[in-house]
Amino acid sequence: MIYIATTTINKTTEALKRFDKSKNCKVIIALDKKSKKLNGLKNSIILSTKYQEKKWKKLSDLIGWNCIQRRNFAILEAFERGAETIALIDDDNIPYDNWFKHTYLNKKIKAKKILTNKIVFDPIGYTNHKNLWHRGFPLEMIHQREYKKSGVNNIKFDIQASFWNGDPDIDAICRMIYKPNCKFNEKLFPFYSNKISPFNSQNTMISRKVVRDYFLFPHIGRMDDIWASYYVTSKKYKVVYAEPTVFQERNAHDLIKDFKQEVIGYENSKKLIQELYKDPDSIYKFLPSKSSKAFDEWKKIIG
Repeated sequence: MIYIATTTINKTTEALKRFDKSKNCKVIIALDKKSKKLNGLKNSIILSTKYQEKKWKKLSDLIGWNCIQRRNFAILEAFERGAETIALIDDDNIPYDNWFKHTYLNKKIKAKKILTNKIVFDPIGYTNHKNLWHRGFPLEMIHQREYKKSGVNNIKFDIQASFWNGDPDIDAICRMIYKPNCKFNEKLFPFYSNKISPFNSQNTMISRKVVRDYFLFPHIGRMDDIWASYYVTSKKYKVVYAEPTVFQERNAHDLIKDFKQEVIGYENSKKLIQELYKDPDSIYKFLPSKSSKAFDEWKKIIG
């Protein structure tokens, strides 16, 4: 059984309907204050706002409302229900049939090792869409990216970051320049790197042991899941990048607003990565006080 953790403010989407129908998954949806009524979901677990506040009052206050970081409470619920694998999805990522078949966690798999002598690895740059870059990748390093194949290894991974066809996970600058519609070459996957690397929370699976250190940081805009990925990869959790298992029909976005919410990353991500190599807990130096307190409360709850 894979538990799926998400949040939404929209009406029931096609993606949520498909995940809800799967017999091998249990969807947990953390509602927000402005969430719309969800109809047609027969098997999903809906966490009401009252439920979240009553069960995790302190953390709820620290995270706040009307933000995608409410997804954290769906992760907590899955963890407390004993989940060994927790999938994080967005409500606009429609699963292919292979989503339910390609689970690489909790077992050894063969994956290509990709080396870089830079401080950070960009997974999108290694693919057939080399002109694009992953959201959160330091802008000043885009033209420094380089890759070297280093054979195939049989490894047990802690995190599976699956790709997405259609509208990929890139930052606002990249999207405004290229406006891409992607189809990634599946023959390139799965692969992993020797360095800290970004992954998102829109089509990713994490194993149970990662949960204590995996927190979607509030109050840092669109770097919430990116800085979480930098933190856990600096803690030596192993992430494998897998072939596309969803098609993203991206919800409407204001790209200028997205840009403004990414500025904290444009200004700080490279410096953060450099510090994480020295000490993963240096992330606290980059977080607002309320975000740091929320992370401490998260770790206290997980135990």
